[in-house]
Amino acid sequence: MILVIDDDLGIRTSLTLVLKRSGYDVKTVASPTEAMSVVRVEAPQLILMDMNFSLSTDGIEGLTLLKQVKIFQPQVPVILMTAWGSIQLAVEGIKAGAFDFITKPWDNFSLLQRIETAIKLTESSQPNETNVFDRCGIIGESQQLTDVLNTVMRISTTDASVLITGESGTGKELIAEAIHRNSQRRENAFVKVNLGGISQSLFESEMFGHRKGAFTGAVGDRQGRFEIANKGTIFLDEIGDLDKSCQVKLLRVLQDHTYEVLGDSRSRRCDVRVISATNADLRSMVDEGSFREDLFYRINLITLRLPPLRERPEDIPLLVNYFVQRVCAQNGLKSVSVDESAINYLKGLHYSGNIRELKNLVERTLLVCDKPKLTADDFRTHYGLDVITKSNSQQLQSGLTLDDMERQTIIQAISQYGGNMTHVASALGISRAALYRRMEKYGIAK
Repeated sequence: MILVIDDDLGIRTSLTLVLKRSGYDVKTVASPTEAMSVVRVEAPQLILMDMNFSLSTDGIEGLTLLKQVKIFQPQVPVILMTAWGSIQLAVEGIKAGAFDFITKPWDNFSLLQRIETAIKLTESSQPNETNVFDRCGIIGESQQLTDVLNTVMRISTTDASVLITGESGTGKELIAEAIHRNSQRRENAFVKVNLGGISQSLFESEMFGHRKGAFTGAVGDRQGRFEIANKGTIFLDEIGDLDKSCQVKLLRVLQDHTYEVLGDSRSRRCDVRVISATNADLRSMVDEGSFREDLFYRINLITLRLPPLRERPEDIPLLVNYFVQRVCAQNGLKSVSVDESAINYLKGLHYSGNIRELKNLVERTLLVCDKPKLTADDFRTHYGLDVITKSNSQQLQSGLTLDDMERQTIIQAISQYGGNMTHVASALGISRAALYRRMEKYGIAK
């Protein structure tokens, strides 16, 4: 049973119709007093709770009722509702134990998805000692990373769409893989798609597949990524780089769970869990009109933000030790240690490229220095951003345009790293796909 608590008869009636059509039993009450009479004697599957029951719009009544409900039914998920939504109010509600927060008027599909997810997550949170969480090689013990992994544990067993945000190099792909490997789909495919590397003309062929002869050059049938991922998980990386015309095509398959193979008019159904990732601010892109709002809401039922490495410096010694041991093992080297001065130096760097940048710095320093113990001076010598930052300051003083500065920075980075695009992209704090697009834009040869 879902309990709806709202003093507006129209809201109670509307929610009752929506929920009953979806197969839920519904009970409605109009006041906090009536609500407490219910929760004292029975446990609903979920509670939809208004935050204001008088002329006041500060949400205090809802927060107070929430705390009272949690005393009697601590395991029941609560979704707060208000027409006076604010970020601060949402934060206070979540801190007080609410599962989610929506504003009126709501989208029925999104509301039902959130209700389903809340119920599934609550059921999946019951202790089960037979399930061991697979970290997928994720290194770190900081509170920020622990919070992310705790959320991953809660959401993995559901089919809720997940949007992973964070700067380049923070490990978004590893988090996506951890969600898959701890899900009920773990035995099926985990398909990674770098949307930033797929051109507009090839999007449908790559994602949905094609039949032989569907277009010039289609010499045989090809499976699309969604077909390969059926019954499993598809990871859409760099979704913020997707062209708007391609966004429409992606929205349809996410919305209807159907797609058409190029050259075949028959619609096919797909059963996939969708995990997306971006280092862009999608909310701002929606406001600017460069990203579809309906697609945005389809992909972010649950949002995970990965903190940049500079916000969790306590994880740096663990990461450095892991990278050193791995490089030594891969290259047949004798054991190498890193002294305290080096760790302190590494903890003080900015890391615009995050974990990827630290990994490259440790590998480069270890392989070039060939010493049993690495010091701060060894890492300082091989820290490539110093040269780039200094060069940018000189260019700024010379009156070059922003495009000129970007072009020169890329050229210098390519020269500095001997054409190793992985190192170049890491030093510049962007993905390789984004680097290639900029090189094409400025006519820079590989």
